Amino acid sequence: MKILVQIIRFIVALTFIFSGFVKLIDPVGTKIKMLEYFSEDVLNLTFLSPYALEISVVLIGLEFALGVWLLFGYKPKFTLRALLVLIMLFLFLTWYSAYYNKVTDCGCFGDAVKLSNWETFYKNVILILLILFLNWHWKAIKPFFPRRLTTALSHGLAFIALLLMIYTIRHLPLIDFRPYAIGKNIEEGMRIPDDAPQAKFKDIWYYKVNGKIKEFTSEDEPWNINDAEFIDRKTFTLQEGYTPPIHDFSIENETDGDITDKVLKMPEVYLIVSCNPAEISDEAQAKINNYAHKLKNEGKQVIGLFAVIDEDITNKFNFPLYLTDATTLKTMIRSNPGVIKLQKGTVVDKKAWRDL
Repeated sequence: MKILVQIIRFIVALTFIFSGFVKLIDPVGTKIKMLEYFSEDVLNLTFLSPYALEISVVLIGLEFALGVWLLFGYKPKFTLRALLVLIMLFLFLTWYSAYYNKVTDCGCFGDAVKLSNWETFYKNVILILLILFLNWHWKAIKPFFPRRLTTALSHGLAFIALLLMIYTIRHLPLIDFRPYAIGKNIEEGMRIPDDAPQAKFKDIWYYKVNGKIKEFTSEDEPWNINDAEFIDRKTFTLQEGYTPPIHDFSIENETDGDITDKVLKMPEVYLIVSCNPAEISDEAQAKINNYAHKLKNEGKQVIGLFAVIDEDITNKFNFPLYLTDATTLKTMIRSNPGVIKLQKGTVVDKKAWRDL
């Protein structure tokens, strides 16, 4: 039994450490997920939206720290009870996402490992069972090192995790798992392989026949039934088709129309990206304009990819602005604003505005 307790201890601890680590190197990504959960059409907790980043930092910090504490055997009784509370919260969120299909990617392992909502839910169910088992046998969990060293390591790693999150929030993720990472080609990311699986659907038709509403499949061809009256049709997905890593990327404005292909073929172009132009600070605006001015003096091509364009925003910047989907812009770069350097559609460099 003691050996089993230690095996489960390592499994649970390493799972939480890994899950926390892939989030702490990109806490803004977790903030984006929190904003989805807080939105009106999901949990309707919009009053928490202004604090989404702070809540994300707390949850990530707890997840990573508790995993480390369990691994080192620091205060096992408290650690296991705290883990149980945390995993119950995660279980509810993943169940809600899966059952109501509201947040299609809960971000359990950040962008590093993609799981479906139901896969994540079942993973959390297994973790709850393992944590309950450990709570029952918490006395068998002993520290690996002397008490002072265990305390120092446990608190020290938690503090380092906090510093990493602060650094990443102010700059860019330390490791980029997204399809717009340095070295990725956008056109290749948009391509669908010839042998990619196709989506499969099933239609259910509702027709009134002889005064009663009946259910039919397409094979029944209810539209050929005499005096049948169409009521409704529902389409169900039997199999998801292949979705390319990049599927919502476009660049356009009212003057030039869609210039996506043109931009992706340019030998070199600098994209100044903003998912929320209204939140760009005066300091960031000045730095971005100075940087764009310097690039243009060097003969470089510079365009802005913004989620929103109006007259006030246009007047604030000294480079042409184009519209791109807000979610796409958040995926491209976490900084608002940030700069991406492309060479024939390949990302060769990315910088947060603070690092220009």
